[in-house]
Amino acid sequence: MNPSRCPCCGRRNQCAQAESATPVSDCWCFSAAIDPGVLDSLAPEQRNRACLCPACARGLAPPKPQSAAD
Repeated sequence: MNPSRCPCCGRRNQCAQAESATPVSDCWCFSAAIDPGVLDSLAPEQRNRACLCPACARGLAPPKPQSAAD
């Protein structure tokens, strides 16, 4: 599992801790309110391995990719 990817949607999770080789003192995920339903939906092997992305942490569906015609 890639620690810089959201285990829910696979997008970058924007976690400073996952993207840094050294410990960080602040990241959005340190104080984020996480939707418990999202955590419950993860398989046990996905838990505590990588941060959710901000959208999934709030329980929001990730935006749909735009097609080339858009």
